[in-house]
Amino acid sequence: MKNALFGGVNAAVLTAMTPDLAPDLDRMAKHAKWLLANGCNGLGVLGTTGEANSFGLHERKQILEGLIARGVPASVMMPGTGCASLADTVELTIHAKEKGCRGVLLLPPFYYKAPSDDGLFAYFSEVAKRVGPGIALYLYNFPQQSAVPFSLDLIGRLLAAFPGVFRGVKDSSGDYANMKAMIDAFASQGFEVYTGSDEYLQKILAEGGAGCITAASNANSHWGAIVYAKRTGPEADAAQAMLAATRKAATSFPLIPNLREVIARSTGDDGYRNIRPPHLPLSKEQADKCWAAWEATGAIPLPGLAPAAQAAE
Repeated sequence: MKNALFGGVNAAVLTAMTPDLAPDLDRMAKHAKWLLANGCNGLGVLGTTGEANSFGLHERKQILEGLIARGVPASVMMPGTGCASLADTVELTIHAKEKGCRGVLLLPPFYYKAPSDDGLFAYFSEVAKRVGPGIALYLYNFPQQSAVPFSLDLIGRLLAAFPGVFRGVKDSSGDYANMKAMIDAFASQGFEVYTGSDEYLQKILAEGGAGCITAASNANSHWGAIVYAKRTGPEADAAQAMLAATRKAATSFPLIPNLREVIARSTGDDGYRNIRPPHLPLSKEQADKCWAAWEATGAIPLPGLAPAAQAAE
């Protein structure tokens, strides 16, 4: 897809924390800059992997502002701003617009289950009207987590009512047929479809999708960049196979502590293991098995990071 604002590989960035579980902005900015230097075109901050819903409104603003202050360009960040509260969603989205972000990722209002399409249309209409022009709105389809899927009819209504405002979708459903249906229905209107599953990157690009926004990109973005650049051929196929293998390793244990463990061991920085409840760090046994799973893919040591032997010194 041409002219996609976040076309390519986007990491759903881990939110680094201090031992007392406050945002660790220095450590997070360092990781963000490494991602941009190692295959990422953009950064999905404060999403599911970034534990956004474990942070308060003021903390979420602090994180975005802190990353910008530390040299992470606002233009490459797509912060998650969707909340159960309409007022909070609007406040965070306007804040992101004022700080120079080009787009935000919107969860549906997820507390009340089984809302109608009419109810969701009313909600997102209010968001669009209250936020105003100047920032692209991306829908976040993750029904396993939110229990609120986006129907094709709803997306079509939003595109018709707000031309150029609802710019795309991150589909973390894992249902490729659903992603393909979105592309077939709306790509001709410039609607950007991003897979939330690494194993589909090469396929979605071939179908007319825009790229990926994935958790495993915290560690496998090097290979995602090859797939995005090459698309087809032996090198792209080998890189896509690595994406599939590392995705499997990333989901072999709970995803967020799994990725924190991989980055902690790869950098030798124990601080990456800090995590807010209800999530917990991996046990020693889990951590060793997690690392072994990543090693078995051939991805370790991660390009650009200290090898495990050095990290252990």
